[in-house]
Amino acid sequence: MKNIEYLLVLLLLVSCQSESRAQDKPNIIFLFSDDAGYADFGFHGSKIMKTPNLDKLSNQGIRFTEGYVTDATCGPSRAGLMTGKYQQRFGYQEINVPGYMSENSKFLGDDMGLPVDQVTMADYLKNLGYTNAMYGKWHLGNADRFHPLRRGFDEFYGFRGGGRSYFPYKDFKGVHHDNKMERNFGNYEEPEGYATDVFADEAVSFIEKNKDKPFFIYLAFNAVHTPMEATEEDLKKFPNLKGKRKEVAAMTLSLDRACGKVMDKLKELGLDENTIVVFSNDNGGPTDKNASLNLPLSGTKSNHLEGGFRVPYLIKWPRKFKACTVYNYPVSTFDLLPTFYAAAGGDVADLEDVDGVNLIPFVTGVNKARPHQDLFWKKDVRAVYRQNDWKLIRFADRPAELYDLSKDLTEQNDLAAEHPDRLKSMFKKLWEWELTLERPLWTLKQQFEKYDTNRMDWFRNPELVKKYMEKYD
Repeated sequence: MKNIEYLLVLLLLVSCQSESRAQDKPNIIFLFSDDAGYADFGFHGSKIMKTPNLDKLSNQGIRFTEGYVTDATCGPSRAGLMTGKYQQRFGYQEINVPGYMSENSKFLGDDMGLPVDQVTMADYLKNLGYTNAMYGKWHLGNADRFHPLRRGFDEFYGFRGGGRSYFPYKDFKGVHHDNKMERNFGNYEEPEGYATDVFADEAVSFIEKNKDKPFFIYLAFNAVHTPMEATEEDLKKFPNLKGKRKEVAAMTLSLDRACGKVMDKLKELGLDENTIVVFSNDNGGPTDKNASLNLPLSGTKSNHLEGGFRVPYLIKWPRKFKACTVYNYPVSTFDLLPTFYAAAGGDVADLEDVDGVNLIPFVTGVNKARPHQDLFWKKDVRAVYRQNDWKLIRFADRPAELYDLSKDLTEQNDLAAEHPDRLKSMFKKLWEWELTLERPLWTLKQQFEKYDTNRMDWFRNPELVKKYMEKYD
């Protein structure tokens, strides 16, 4: 009898210790906006946008001045984020998939999506005991095999495609199924209200249900992507603006309010001290589409200037990270996977062939080196190689350009002619990187995709951007 009692006590102790260890794991929330401008946040100096909650997040955590995504368009950027690696290494590179946003989507269809042999951020965290939820815009494949619930997530409410109305559809005629709101798998359920608010409410509900165990939430808002739709109440907050600039300001306000609602719930439940909260954006703002601003950066979504893929990037973890910190070395969203994995107690050596690094030792000062000396981007023949502060841009139709970003953030002073040896060595390194890549998965079909090539060369001069924006004053 005593042996049985002893065994019961031992099992109870083990159970308590396991529960304690589980609660020591930080919760993780990734707040992800869509097509937002680099300059359109208070923490980046905007005097027009109202972002008090995200400004607070910046003050309470780490603001990265050189945060990047792996591509200047939505789909490939998300593929790099979810896998922790350059998406070109598994053939996902040339097209902003899935193809339902293009005029000839019938030629692309179900083949396009994040390959099922790729392990996702959610897969890795699930193996460490996390319960995972995804809300909002998926855009990593519309076919069932690419569905979030088959990529490591336990709960989903959102849409599989790349863009849709912020208000509920009253009539599904002409609406493809990948842009209908879906709860979990195959249950189409339109929101009761404005989508940005609804996604936040879903996340809050999930937090309440899972507050006693480690969880991961990927909250991928479609704000402030087109269509330009805002509530009348939010529009009234910007009486001095007009047109798209007024609309994007109202949509940004709702985005900030939604983020604040999630962070307030963490504080209310006493979870904020040991919850990692990250905010970032999928690519540069498309100034011509939604009147977003990327200044002082040149360029816009789809191109390879800094405004195409340098994005807002904030991380808060009160238990580990010092508040009000500014970090000035380049990082990428593909660093989030190994960072989350390490924070959750995993050994990053177990990760399969990732390009990202665990940022924790870098931001805490344990490692004072750069997380990355080399970063690459590529779309077709156009490509970029950043080596420390030097940036090479390769074109198909004109000579390459070379910039020193430490002295020329706006990329107005091309130094290619002055540094031919550096240009040659960087070209060689870029080619060596390209030799490690897989052949694009959809190359044979990309002739049917409508490329936004014009935007590759738009808004190269900040002064021209300011002139363009005068119509909204």
